[in-house]
Parts: sequence; structure tokens; C-alpha cells
Amino acid sequence: MQPFADAATQTCPYCGEEVEVDVDSLGASAEAYVEDCPVCCRPWEVKVTRDEDGPSVTLGRDDD
Repeated sequence: MQPFADAATQTCPYCGEEVEVDVDSLGASAEAYVEDCPVCCRPWEVKVTRDEDGPSVTLGRDDD
């Protein structure tokens, strides 16, 4: 049985801390949303792409 959420370890583009981002393994092939860093509280732009290998996550600064 495949899990409904995966945790992706990423680096915050503001404070440089390693953080875990929870993403659903099922959903649209690509999506983007804003989420705050749990360490420094700055907003990231989270980009999620999904393919047969599962979800891939990248974080960007929301002020770029």
C-alpha cells in the first residue's frame, strides 16, 4: 500500500536550515503553493512535480 504523504528533506532558501516538507504522493502532476518555514517563518514557494518515481519538491524564495 502506497502512503498518502511523503516527507521531502529540503534546505530553507532563507535561513539554510534543513526542513521536512510533507507532500501528498497523489495529486496533480505539478503544483505550487506557499508555506512558511518552521524555523525562520519566512514564506517559501513550494513546487511539487509528480511522476512514476513519486513526488519531487523544490523550495524557492517567495520574494523572488
